[in-house]
Amino acid sequence: MNMLIKYATILHPGSPFHQKTADILVQDGVIKTIAESIDADGAEVFDAKGSYLSPGFFDLNCNIGEPGLETKEDLASGLKAAAAGGFTGVALMPDTQPPVHSKTEVEYLVNRSRGNLVDVYPLGTISQKREGKDLAEMHDMYQSGAKAFTDGSNPVKDAGMMERALLYAKGFDALIFSYPEDVAIAGKAKVHEGVVSTLMGMKGIPSLAEELMIARDLYLAEYTNSPIHFSTISTARSVDLIREAKAKGLQVTCDVAAHHLVLTDEALLGFDSQYKVKPPLRTQTDIDALLQGLKDGTIDAIVSQHTPHEIEFKEVEFEIAAFGIIGLQTTFSLAVQAGLSPELIVEKLAVNPRKILKVDAPVLGQGNAANFVVFNVDTEWTFDKLCNRSKSSNSPFMGQSLKGRVLLTCNNKQVVKN
Repeated sequence: MNMLIKYATILHPGSPFHQKTADILVQDGVIKTIAESIDADGAEVFDAKGSYLSPGFFDLNCNIGEPGLETKEDLASGLKAAAAGGFTGVALMPDTQPPVHSKTEVEYLVNRSRGNLVDVYPLGTISQKREGKDLAEMHDMYQSGAKAFTDGSNPVKDAGMMERALLYAKGFDALIFSYPEDVAIAGKAKVHEGVVSTLMGMKGIPSLAEELMIARDLYLAEYTNSPIHFSTISTARSVDLIREAKAKGLQVTCDVAAHHLVLTDEALLGFDSQYKVKPPLRTQTDIDALLQGLKDGTIDAIVSQHTPHEIEFKEVEFEIAAFGIIGLQTTFSLAVQAGLSPELIVEKLAVNPRKILKVDAPVLGQGNAANFVVFNVDTEWTFDKLCNRSKSSNSPFMGQSLKGRVLLTCNNKQVVKN
């Protein structure tokens, strides 16, 4: 693979080339030269004028059905969607059948994904079968390649279970992800509790269901002196709680799903199940707080929360439709739509996710492996069935024109161009 990237503006904090426009020559998957101007006979030339080049994106919350739910998404299709979205690394949620609750499933995913453009990092379950009763084989999974542990979309209801998980994982320097929802308060509701749920005539999930669980787990993290990561926070008070915890010196990080930065619960007034997600879409006040949290460093990362479903799970009555949307190919565009700067997007999509998971960050320097993405914040494109790389198409953005596009993704001696 010989390629010459011309006129790219490099975004890589800590690099001597940060915010400079340069040419990058890649030979056999290695960055051969970075200079103001390069001529290379025989190399494929990619014109990146007006575009940015940064380390490849990394997703901390990606659902791929394999093993067991391959009709929703298998590794081949999911990783193609990830590459098209600019991701060169993904952390896979354990919400599969069987769940990723032993070293067998971890090793299966590691081996099955080997040699792909996208690096795969399986997340193991906290509890056996994600049932919240007994701790899973976390240490065995860690030794097999699991970087962190979560029960995925199942919150850990039992405080004692969460305390034991935090203490156990701390013993071998692993990280616990918390999906913050108090199911006793959320109940079986499908939308955010507020004006819109009243207009729809539906029971709502109050913000308290998320905030109460965050408060509980922050207390547990403080008590055990353990690190903790909160997945897909969505409310203004959640941002405040985590900001206060960070100010106290707690080892806490968190992320937000890209769609929670641009969509409010008003999108649900048409009962379109494509907008049905969990946590539910909240209010504009919550969006404003989430954006401020990203800017002041309270929120560490942006995730896709890619959740594929077959058509029969979404194109049904709103009440019985499944939660979730596909997001790998639209995450970057939604971050642009939310008004985030290119520098902040790189921090939240490429730099911080790897720090949280303790994964080596790509180095944009001569002699290093080429692991980068080229993107343009002004390019408009339409997300449709022709460019969708996922097996599923459950996205409210399907058929819509979006601003901000990933143009090229490079890793492991492979290149994908959009």
